Amino acid sequence: MWCSAGVTLDLNLLETFDALLQEQSVSRAARRVGLSTPAMSHALARLRATLGDDVLVRAGRDMVPTQRALAMKAEVHDALARARAVLSPQQAFEPARLTREFRVNATDHVVTVLGATLDALARAAAPGVFLRFLPTSTDDAAMLREGAIDLAVGIYADLPPELRTRVLFTDRFVTVLRKGHPVARRRMDLETFLSLDHLQVAPRGRPGGYLDDVLAERGKKRRVTRAVPYFLSALQLVAESDAVLTISERMAARLAAAFDLVVCETPVPLRPYALSLLWHPRQDSSPEHGWLRQLFVDAAAKAAPGAHDGAKTRTDAHVRRTKRHVASNEMA
Repeated sequence: MWCSAGVTLDLNLLETFDALLQEQSVSRAARRVGLSTPAMSHALARLRATLGDDVLVRAGRDMVPTQRALAMKAEVHDALARARAVLSPQQAFEPARLTREFRVNATDHVVTVLGATLDALARAAAPGVFLRFLPTSTDDAAMLREGAIDLAVGIYADLPPELRTRVLFTDRFVTVLRKGHPVARRRMDLETFLSLDHLQVAPRGRPGGYLDDVLAERGKKRRVTRAVPYFLSALQLVAESDAVLTISERMAARLAAAFDLVVCETPVPLRPYALSLLWHPRQDSSPEHGWLRQLFVDAAAKAAPGAHDGAKTRTDAHVRRTKRHVASNEMA
Protein backbone atom coordinates (compact mmCIF):
# COMPACT_ATOMS: atom_id res chain seq x y z
CA MET A 1 0.00 0.00 0.00
CA TRP A 2 1.05 3.63 -0.57
CA CYS A 3 -0.11 6.51 1.58
CA SER A 4 -0.06 10.25 0.97
CA ALA A 5 -2.04 13.01 2.69
CA GLY A 6 -4.42 10.49 4.22
CA VAL A 7 -5.02 8.63 0.94
CA THR A 8 -4.29 4.90 0.72
CA LEU A 9 -3.63 3.25 -2.66
CA ASP A 10 -2.66 -0.31 -3.49
CA LEU A 11 0.48 -0.83 -5.56
CA ASN A 12 -1.42 -1.83 -8.71
CA LEU A 13 -3.43 1.38 -8.59
CA LEU A 14 -0.22 3.35 -8.02
CA GLU A 15 1.25 1.74 -11.14
CA THR A 16 -1.79 2.69 -13.23
CA PHE A 17 -1.69 6.22 -11.75
CA ASP A 18 1.93 6.59 -12.88
CA ALA A 19 1.17 5.20 -16.34
CA LEU A 20 -1.74 7.62 -16.81
CA LEU A 21 0.38 10.59 -15.77
CA GLN A 22 3.29 9.58 -17.99
CA GLU A 23 1.23 8.74 -21.10
CA GLN A 24 -1.72 11.16 -20.63
CA SER A 25 -3.85 8.65 -22.54
CA VAL A 26 -6.01 5.81 -21.25
CA SER A 27 -5.21 3.51 -24.19
CA ARG A 28 -1.45 4.17 -24.13
CA ALA A 29 -1.35 3.78 -20.34
CA ALA A 30 -3.19 0.47 -20.69
CA ARG A 31 -0.59 -0.81 -23.16
CA ARG A 32 2.21 0.39 -20.90
CA VAL A 33 1.09 -1.76 -17.96
CA GLY A 34 -0.49 -4.62 -19.90
CA LEU A 35 -4.16 -3.90 -19.16
CA SER A 36 -7.14 -3.65 -21.45
CA THR A 37 -8.46 -0.16 -22.18
CA PRO A 38 -11.72 -0.79 -20.23
CA ALA A 39 -9.69 -1.98 -17.24
CA MET A 40 -7.58 1.18 -17.36
CA SER A 41 -10.74 3.30 -17.60
CA HIS A 42 -12.04 1.52 -14.49
CA ALA A 43 -8.71 2.22 -12.72
CA LEU A 44 -8.98 5.90 -13.64
CA ALA A 45 -12.49 5.98 -12.18
CA ARG A 46 -11.16 4.45 -8.94
CA LEU A 47 -8.38 7.02 -8.80
CA ARG A 48 -10.84 9.86 -9.28
CA ALA A 49 -13.04 8.53 -6.50
CA THR A 50 -10.09 7.95 -4.17
CA LEU A 51 -8.43 11.32 -4.72
CA GLY A 52 -11.55 13.42 -5.21
CA ASP A 53 -9.93 14.80 -8.37
CA ASP A 54 -10.45 14.23 -12.10
CA VAL A 55 -6.73 13.36 -12.58
CA LEU A 56 -7.03 13.63 -16.39
CA VAL A 57 -9.39 15.92 -18.28
CA ARG A 58 -10.20 16.40 -21.96
CA ALA A 59 -8.44 19.17 -23.92
CA GLY A 60 -9.68 18.80 -27.48
CA ARG A 61 -8.72 15.32 -28.65
CA ASP A 62 -6.06 15.00 -25.96
CA MET A 63 -6.14 14.45 -22.23
CA VAL A 64 -4.15 16.60 -19.82
CA PRO A 65 -3.49 16.20 -16.08
CA THR A 66 -5.24 18.41 -13.58
CA GLN A 67 -3.12 20.80 -11.53
CA ARG A 68 -3.23 18.45 -8.55
CA ALA A 69 -2.25 15.43 -10.63
CA LEU A 70 0.58 17.38 -12.28
CA ALA A 71 1.90 18.38 -8.85
CA MET A 72 1.90 14.70 -7.81
CA LYS A 73 3.55 13.38 -11.01
CA ALA A 74 7.16 13.24 -9.81
CA GLU A 75 6.17 11.99 -6.33
CA VAL A 76 4.05 9.18 -7.77
CA HIS A 77 6.83 8.10 -10.15
CA ASP A 78 9.42 8.11 -7.34
CA ALA A 79 7.11 6.26 -4.96
CA LEU A 80 6.50 3.54 -7.54
CA ALA A 81 10.22 3.19 -8.23
CA ARG A 82 10.97 2.90 -4.51
CA ALA A 83 8.20 0.36 -4.01
CA ARG A 84 9.48 -1.76 -6.87
CA ALA A 85 13.02 -1.63 -5.49
CA VAL A 86 11.85 -2.68 -2.00
CA LEU A 87 9.62 -5.49 -3.26
CA SER A 88 11.93 -6.85 -5.96
CA PRO A 89 13.76 -10.05 -5.00
CA GLN A 90 17.48 -9.62 -4.52
CA GLN A 91 19.18 -11.42 -7.38
CA ALA A 92 22.08 -10.91 -9.75
CA PHE A 93 21.25 -8.51 -12.55
CA GLU A 94 21.28 -10.19 -15.96
CA PRO A 95 20.98 -7.82 -18.96
CA ALA A 96 20.08 -10.75 -21.21
CA ARG A 97 16.82 -11.16 -19.23
CA LEU A 98 15.94 -7.48 -19.31
CA THR A 99 12.75 -6.63 -21.22
CA ARG A 100 11.87 -2.96 -20.96
CA GLU A 101 11.90 0.39 -22.73
CA PHE A 102 14.37 3.18 -22.00
CA ARG A 103 13.67 6.73 -23.16
CA VAL A 104 16.56 9.00 -24.10
CA ASN A 105 16.47 12.64 -25.21
CA ALA A 106 19.22 13.34 -27.74
CA THR A 107 19.88 15.18 -30.99
CA ASP A 108 20.38 13.39 -34.29
CA HIS A 109 24.05 14.40 -33.94
CA VAL A 110 24.35 12.08 -30.92
CA VAL A 111 22.34 9.31 -32.59
CA THR A 112 24.44 9.54 -35.76
CA VAL A 113 27.74 9.34 -33.86
CA LEU A 114 26.75 6.68 -31.31
CA GLY A 115 23.61 5.02 -32.71
CA ALA A 116 25.04 2.08 -34.65
CA THR A 117 27.51 1.18 -31.89
CA LEU A 118 24.83 1.49 -29.20
CA ASP A 119 22.56 -0.76 -31.24
CA ALA A 120 25.21 -3.43 -31.67
CA LEU A 121 26.19 -3.43 -27.98
CA ALA A 122 22.55 -3.46 -26.78
CA ARG A 123 21.55 -6.29 -29.13
CA ALA A 124 24.48 -8.40 -28.00
CA ALA A 125 23.96 -7.86 -24.25
CA ALA A 126 20.22 -7.26 -23.88
CA PRO A 127 18.15 -8.15 -26.95
CA GLY A 128 14.92 -7.49 -25.05
CA VAL A 129 15.69 -3.82 -24.46
CA PHE A 130 13.92 -1.14 -26.52
CA LEU A 131 15.75 2.19 -26.83
CA ARG A 132 13.40 5.04 -27.70
CA PHE A 133 15.22 8.23 -28.75
CA LEU A 134 13.28 11.47 -28.42
CA PRO A 135 14.24 15.00 -29.57
CA THR A 136 16.17 17.06 -27.05
CA SER A 137 14.28 20.03 -25.64
CA THR A 138 14.47 22.93 -23.23
CA ASP A 139 12.62 20.70 -20.74
CA ASP A 140 15.17 17.87 -20.54
CA ALA A 141 15.96 18.54 -16.86
CA ALA A 142 12.27 18.63 -15.90
CA MET A 143 11.59 15.45 -17.87
CA LEU A 144 14.39 13.67 -15.98
CA ARG A 145 13.04 14.94 -12.66
CA GLU A 146 9.51 13.79 -13.49
CA GLY A 147 10.65 10.40 -14.78
CA ALA A 148 9.34 10.99 -18.31
CA ILE A 149 12.76 10.02 -19.69
CA ASP A 150 15.63 7.91 -18.38
CA LEU A 151 18.60 9.79 -19.86
CA ALA A 152 19.45 12.91 -21.80
CA VAL A 153 22.58 13.52 -23.85
CA GLY A 154 23.74 16.96 -24.92
CA ILE A 155 25.49 20.18 -23.98
CA TYR A 156 23.48 22.44 -21.72
CA ALA A 157 23.68 25.84 -20.05
CA ASP A 158 22.32 25.90 -16.50
CA LEU A 159 21.31 22.59 -14.92
CA PRO A 160 19.61 21.80 -11.60
CA PRO A 161 22.33 20.92 -9.08
CA GLU A 162 20.80 17.55 -8.21
CA LEU A 163 21.23 16.08 -11.70
CA ARG A 164 24.11 13.68 -12.32
CA THR A 165 26.35 14.30 -15.34
CA ARG A 166 29.17 12.43 -17.07
CA VAL A 167 31.06 13.48 -20.18
CA LEU A 168 30.54 10.95 -22.98
CA PHE A 169 32.65 12.33 -25.82
CA THR A 170 34.06 15.58 -27.16
CA ASP A 171 33.79 17.13 -30.59
CA ARG A 172 34.79 20.26 -32.46
CA PHE A 173 33.42 22.45 -35.24
CA VAL A 174 34.22 22.33 -38.96
CA THR A 175 32.52 23.94 -41.94
CA VAL A 176 31.06 21.99 -44.85
CA LEU A 177 29.88 22.97 -48.34
CA ARG A 178 28.99 21.10 -51.51
CA LYS A 179 31.84 19.93 -53.75
CA GLY A 180 30.64 22.03 -56.69
CA HIS A 181 30.39 25.21 -54.63
CA PRO A 182 32.00 28.28 -56.30
CA VAL A 183 34.46 28.64 -53.37
CA ALA A 184 35.07 24.93 -52.74
CA ARG A 185 38.57 25.09 -54.26
CA ARG A 186 39.58 28.28 -52.45
CA ARG A 187 40.93 28.69 -48.95
CA MET A 188 38.06 29.52 -46.61
CA ASP A 189 39.16 32.79 -45.01
CA LEU A 190 36.98 34.91 -42.74
CA GLU A 191 36.00 37.37 -45.47
CA THR A 192 34.82 34.56 -47.75
CA PHE A 193 33.09 32.82 -44.84
CA LEU A 194 31.07 35.92 -43.96
CA SER A 195 30.14 36.62 -47.57
CA LEU A 196 28.22 33.33 -47.87
CA ASP A 197 24.72 32.29 -46.80
CA HIS A 198 24.74 30.14 -43.68
CA LEU A 199 22.54 27.33 -42.42
CA GLN A 200 22.09 26.94 -38.68
CA VAL A 201 21.05 23.90 -36.68
CA ALA A 202 18.92 24.88 -33.66
CA PRO A 203 17.80 21.64 -31.91
CA ARG A 204 15.95 23.56 -29.21
CA GLY A 205 14.64 26.25 -31.56
CA ARG A 206 16.69 29.13 -30.18
CA PRO A 207 18.24 31.69 -32.56
CA GLY A 208 21.95 32.48 -32.45
CA GLY A 209 24.62 30.36 -30.86
CA TYR A 210 28.28 30.02 -29.93
CA LEU A 211 29.61 30.90 -33.40
CA ASP A 212 27.46 34.04 -33.53
CA ASP A 213 28.71 35.10 -30.09
CA VAL A 214 32.35 34.69 -31.11
CA LEU A 215 31.76 36.68 -34.30
CA ALA A 216 29.93 39.41 -32.35
CA GLU A 217 32.92 39.77 -30.02
CA ARG A 218 34.97 40.59 -33.12
CA GLY A 219 32.37 43.00 -34.43
CA LYS A 220 31.34 40.55 -37.15
CA LYS A 221 28.08 38.90 -38.14
CA ARG A 222 27.20 36.06 -40.50
CA ARG A 223 24.11 35.89 -42.70
CA VAL A 224 21.90 33.00 -41.54
CA THR A 225 19.24 32.29 -44.17
CA ARG A 226 17.86 28.98 -42.89
CA ALA A 227 17.54 27.41 -39.43
CA VAL A 228 16.46 23.79 -38.97
CA PRO A 229 16.16 21.54 -35.88
CA TYR A 230 18.05 18.55 -37.31
CA PHE A 231 21.67 18.11 -38.37
CA LEU A 232 20.85 15.61 -41.12
CA SER A 233 18.35 18.02 -42.69
CA ALA A 234 20.98 20.76 -42.62
CA LEU A 235 23.52 18.53 -44.37
CA GLN A 236 21.01 17.72 -47.09
CA LEU A 237 20.23 21.42 -47.61
CA VAL A 238 23.92 22.27 -47.86
CA ALA A 239 24.41 19.51 -50.42
CA GLU A 240 21.74 21.10 -52.64
CA SER A 241 22.53 24.80 -52.22
CA ASP A 242 25.35 27.34 -52.07
CA ALA A 243 24.97 27.83 -48.31
CA VAL A 244 27.59 26.63 -45.82
CA LEU A 245 27.16 24.87 -42.50
CA THR A 246 29.33 24.84 -39.39
CA ILE A 247 28.83 21.48 -37.73
CA SER A 248 30.32 18.65 -35.67
CA GLU A 249 33.56 17.27 -37.07
CA ARG A 250 32.63 13.72 -36.05
CA MET A 251 29.32 13.97 -37.92
CA ALA A 252 30.94 15.60 -40.95
CA ALA A 253 33.56 12.83 -41.08
CA ARG A 254 30.82 10.18 -41.14
CA LEU A 255 28.52 11.79 -43.70
CA ALA A 256 30.54 14.15 -45.93
CA ALA A 257 31.13 11.47 -48.56
CA ALA A 258 27.48 10.39 -48.58
CA PHE A 259 26.33 13.99 -49.15
CA ASP A 260 29.23 14.83 -51.50
CA LEU A 261 30.51 17.62 -49.26
CA VAL A 262 33.86 19.32 -48.76
CA VAL A 263 35.05 19.71 -45.16
CA CYS A 264 37.20 22.72 -44.26
CA GLU A 265 38.47 24.50 -41.18
CA THR A 266 36.16 27.17 -39.81
CA PRO A 267 38.04 30.50 -40.07
CA VAL A 268 36.97 31.51 -36.55
CA PRO A 269 38.65 30.21 -33.35
CA LEU A 270 36.03 27.99 -31.71
CA ARG A 271 36.52 25.85 -28.59
CA PRO A 272 35.73 22.15 -28.80
CA TYR A 273 32.79 20.97 -26.71
CA ALA A 274 31.72 17.97 -24.66
CA LEU A 275 28.49 15.98 -24.90
CA SER A 276 27.38 14.82 -21.45
CA LEU A 277 25.12 12.09 -20.14
CA LEU A 278 22.44 13.35 -17.72
CA TRP A 279 20.29 11.39 -15.29
CA HIS A 280 18.37 11.87 -12.04
CA PRO A 281 19.94 10.59 -8.80
CA ARG A 282 16.90 8.42 -8.10
CA GLN A 283 18.41 6.06 -10.70
CA ASP A 284 21.78 5.72 -8.97
CA SER A 285 20.90 2.48 -7.21
CA SER A 286 19.09 0.90 -10.15
CA PRO A 287 21.16 -1.90 -11.74
CA GLU A 288 19.12 -1.60 -14.94
CA HIS A 289 19.82 2.11 -15.23
CA GLY A 290 23.46 1.61 -14.28
CA TRP A 291 23.77 -0.90 -17.12
CA LEU A 292 22.17 1.62 -19.52
CA ARG A 293 24.59 4.39 -18.51
CA GLN A 294 27.56 2.07 -18.97
CA LEU A 295 26.20 1.07 -22.37
CA PHE A 296 26.43 4.71 -23.47
CA VAL A 297 29.91 5.09 -21.99
CA ASP A 298 31.15 1.96 -23.80
CA ALA A 299 29.54 3.05 -27.07
CA ALA A 300 31.17 6.48 -26.85
CA ALA A 301 34.58 4.94 -26.16
CA LYS A 302 34.27 2.82 -29.32
CA ALA A 303 32.49 5.22 -31.67
CA ALA A 304 34.01 8.55 -30.58
CA PRO A 305 37.48 7.84 -29.17
CA GLY A 306 39.93 10.54 -28.19
CA ALA A 307 39.33 13.76 -26.30
CA HIS A 308 39.73 17.39 -27.35
CA ASP A 309 41.74 19.51 -24.92
CA GLY A 310 39.86 22.39 -23.35
CA ALA A 311 36.42 21.17 -24.41
CA LYS A 312 33.67 23.21 -22.78
CA THR A 313 30.93 21.32 -20.97
CA ARG A 314 28.30 24.08 -20.94
CA THR A 315 26.77 26.28 -23.62
CA ASP A 316 27.18 30.03 -23.36
CA ALA A 317 23.48 30.84 -23.01
CA HIS A 318 24.03 31.95 -19.40
CA VAL A 319 26.88 34.21 -20.56
CA ARG A 320 24.63 35.90 -23.12
CA ARG A 321 21.93 36.41 -20.49
CA THR A 322 24.46 37.97 -18.11
CA LYS A 323 25.76 40.33 -20.80
CA ARG A 324 22.24 41.43 -21.68
CA HIS A 325 21.45 42.00 -17.99
CA VAL A 326 24.61 44.10 -17.49
CA ALA A 327 23.89 46.10 -20.65
CA SER A 328 20.30 46.83 -19.57
CA ASN A 329 21.53 47.98 -16.15
CA GLU A 330 24.09 50.29 -17.76
CA MET A 331 21.38 51.83 -19.93
CA ALA A 332 18.96 52.30 -17.01
